[in-house]
Amino acid sequence: MDKQQKDLLQTNIILNSVADGVFTVDDEWKITFFNQAAERITGIKQEDALGNMCRDIFHSSICDGSCTLRQCIEKDCSITNKSIFIITPDGNKVPVSISASPLKDDAGNIIGGVEVFRDLSEINELRKQLTKSYTFQDIIGKSKPMQHIFQILPNIAKSNSTVLLLGESGTGKELVARAVHNLSGRKNKPLVAVNCGALPDTLLESELFGYKAGAFTDAKKDKPGYFARAEKGSIFLDEIGDISPALQVKLLRVLQEKTYEPLGATSSVKADVRVIAATNKDLEAMVREEKFRNDLYYRLNVIQLKMPPLRERKEDIPLLADHIIQRFNSIKGKNILGLSQHALALLMKYDYPGNVRELENIIEYAFILCEEGLILAEHLPEKFAPRFTDSGTKHISSNFTLDEVKKQAVLDALERNGWKRMATCRELGISKGTLRRMIEQYQISEPK
Repeated sequence: MDKQQKDLLQTNIILNSVADGVFTVDDEWKITFFNQAAERITGIKQEDALGNMCRDIFHSSICDGSCTLRQCIEKDCSITNKSIFIITPDGNKVPVSISASPLKDDAGNIIGGVEVFRDLSEINELRKQLTKSYTFQDIIGKSKPMQHIFQILPNIAKSNSTVLLLGESGTGKELVARAVHNLSGRKNKPLVAVNCGALPDTLLESELFGYKAGAFTDAKKDKPGYFARAEKGSIFLDEIGDISPALQVKLLRVLQEKTYEPLGATSSVKADVRVIAATNKDLEAMVREEKFRNDLYYRLNVIQLKMPPLRERKEDIPLLADHIIQRFNSIKGKNILGLSQHALALLMKYDYPGNVRELENIIEYAFILCEEGLILAEHLPEKFAPRFTDSGTKHISSNFTLDEVKKQAVLDALERNGWKRMATCRELGISKGTLRRMIEQYQISEPK
């Protein structure tokens, strides 16, 4: 066996140890290599694939003229992390992420192409299971604080008591308010949401309680307020800490007597409305400073729920990020697979002063830069600088070749075997001398 044959044999052995499917084609689009992972993912035997045209084997969603491998060969470029599906012989669709690059000889001439594809079936199924297990009324969380909220929300909803939601801006207080309403006996009636901090005091009063014709210059006819619209339902008063002392008195009357007076009215109107209030301010401190009425605070604070900031429930970040990505995929018509390992690591280290809303903004920014595949570290906003590449992850880098695939296979085997060279040689089926030469060639070094 000459050196070229030995090199080819070693290449085949190593590529067959890669968990991702790998195949190569020549300049006539005939398959020249088809590894064991490719057999497993496609359900096609190696002997049936070799020598056949790749489009006759894969029947993928891009074999109709938008072939990624053809684009790479014709444009002499690499494409990574493109999401497609392939159709197996039994008719099943398998979602995969593909990366492709041209193959060149020693003189730099293109002689074919190589494609690496990763089976996403388990990832997609895991995503569905996790979303199902850790989603409650559109609220997502697996952390202990969120699971506790999930457990007590049904009982809170069944009561008719006033609820006070506390927490920083962007923690999801309105989602909890909607869950309380949707789980209650009032679910078939309206839930009216009001941002008390967005309106001036005089306008807020007329919006809350309505007015009669002639109450002021422009009042041409009666107008019902938010409380009237929420009758027999619920009203969500967001940013309750921003209302004036005068309006606090009128709101207190609604809670105490279940009545209110529209502007310009001569008689009171009964109110059958459940009040759910929320604020990001410290109401107890405001009471001590006489900026918020003590009696109103205790009327509001019958049931208190505190929403934890995202920095205190970081284990929820992967779930939240995946949920947001799937939502943006639907809105923006993209097919982003998720976050790369490095991008997720960067997001896990961040403290999120803007909480879940800030995480949404970060991912929306990444959607602008990321066309397809995985969101990489370089797609994140500038505050996540310095820029790191994702070449250290288990994904093939953007300029991969067969050597890159071989290097990653050797590196993975070394890591699996605790950097014990003899165990790595046995796994890969190569000699100790070959492993040493490959470590030197690919400049692989054991981490300290």
